[in-house]
Amino acid sequence: MKIQISYRDKILSQNILIAESLLDRLIGLMFREKLVGSDGLLLDPCRSIHTFFMRYSLDIIFLSSENQIIKIIRNMKPWRMTWIYFRANKTLELPAGKFPFDLKEGDILEVNNV
Repeated sequence: MKIQISYRDKILSQNILIAESLLDRLIGLMFREKLVGSDGLLLDPCRSIHTFFMRYSLDIIFLSSENQIIKIIRNMKPWRMTWIYFRANKTLELPAGKFPFDLKEGDILEVNNV
């Protein structure tokens, strides 16, 4: 399943994959040289991530169940871990540099099926 993510009438990405199964969330983007067939990954549910075995940096957004931004982490390098964000229910991962600079915690993202 693919979704579109929007913010203030601007499209962040039209081609996000959803990882809902335990196996899909466990593997995530590990071992991939680059994203093929999508712009990023939405992990649902997810409150913490790691970038072990990643080959590139990521921009990360932790979202509440209402798609409100709880935490933004920009340019997270491989072999790192995040804190656990207990208010978060989902995590959006995109390659580093993809989030607009005016995006901030508390903003709400629109999530639409494509």
